[in-house]
Amino acid sequence: MATSNIERALRKNERGAVALSFDVYEVRKQFPVLQREIDGNPLVYLDNAATTQKPQAVIDALVSYYSNNNSNVHRGAHILADEATRLYEAARDSVAGFVNAFSRKEVIWTSGTTEAINIVANGAKQLLSPGDEVMVTQMEHHANLVTWQQVCKHSGATLKVVPINDDGELVVEQFHQMLSDNTKFVAMPHISNALGTINPIEELIPAAKAKGAWVLIDGAQGIAHGVVDVQALGCDFYAFSGHKFFAPTGIGALWGKEDVLKDWPVWQTGGEMISEVSYEDASWGELPNRLEAGTPNIAGAIGLGAAVEWFKQFDIDAVKAHEEAIMQYAVEKAKAFPGFIIKGNAKNKIGVLSFLLEGGHPADIGFLLDKQGVAIRTGDHCAQPLMNRLGVPGTARASFSMYTTKEEIDALFDALKKVQMMLM
Repeated sequence: MATSNIERALRKNERGAVALSFDVYEVRKQFPVLQREIDGNPLVYLDNAATTQKPQAVIDALVSYYSNNNSNVHRGAHILADEATRLYEAARDSVAGFVNAFSRKEVIWTSGTTEAINIVANGAKQLLSPGDEVMVTQMEHHANLVTWQQVCKHSGATLKVVPINDDGELVVEQFHQMLSDNTKFVAMPHISNALGTINPIEELIPAAKAKGAWVLIDGAQGIAHGVVDVQALGCDFYAFSGHKFFAPTGIGALWGKEDVLKDWPVWQTGGEMISEVSYEDASWGELPNRLEAGTPNIAGAIGLGAAVEWFKQFDIDAVKAHEEAIMQYAVEKAKAFPGFIIKGNAKNKIGVLSFLLEGGHPADIGFLLDKQGVAIRTGDHCAQPLMNRLGVPGTARASFSMYTTKEEIDALFDALKKVQMMLM
């Protein structure tokens, strides 16, 4: 699992083209909260699939904006408005470059992945008809399942669900079989938030596009584990949240192809998104404004831009190699731990270890780990139908980021030994 990126990084290092420049311990120094103690124990933060912690560079960007440049953007006739607008739009440029957008106009600011998906789905309600089909998967987060479920109820389209196998992998053969000339939309996760499964979207997107379908990728977890190249992927939409990528909460982006977004039905109406308004009618502005009504989350956008610029300093192959090594190490520890049941054994996975412990309820496990300074998440992870497929009400979930260390994995399993003793 970790071999490819490790070998690639090492090969670059031998050639002298790119140094293997990633020191997790130096990286951790940039995250103030990681220096905390909980009940006298060093914080072991393993809830990164829910939200990542923020480096000082992002915190500083937020403080600087509010301290020096706070203003609304685009229309103010004063220096603060000009400064705020420049910072805000520079952040859009950073995000556009990071995902390799064709144009900066294709980056639409949202409150996060959920709003981004809803922007697309709201338009789809008006474009789908009875007889049309929408495909999702059995591993969806509620944001990408319930939203399309409701679109189908509204439009009369049929919702089709691609199954997963017992290891938590998409049944790719079924995906291809379920595609038809009636498939108008495919919406699926890049990486499962509950299992860590990496879906083979590079193979699935072209198959869906060959049927003439629009394709939306829920990239909430994908953006957190490496660089996303939307041009290479070939999807129509890619949705993600800033807070899972070291940026503030309440900010995210919808990337969409310009030729699709320029005529996409508007999501909200109000200030900034209009061209002309009379008492009788209104016309909409151009991208990206037409899909960004009202005063935006200016500070959040600046924070997301700062997160992108901060992340770009690292050798991405080295970061991926580290994350894959942490995942592999955690799985090896789990397999050697008596009574530990992994839920989700995909061959290609990253960042998530969902599990059960014999004799323990996930909520009890989470509570007892917290008393030892280990932060995880428990429950259904906003994926109730997936939990039903797995035959469990929920799991405990440890999730990792670029700043996770092997010592933290050791601390998790040491704490689990005490949990096991308390629950027996």
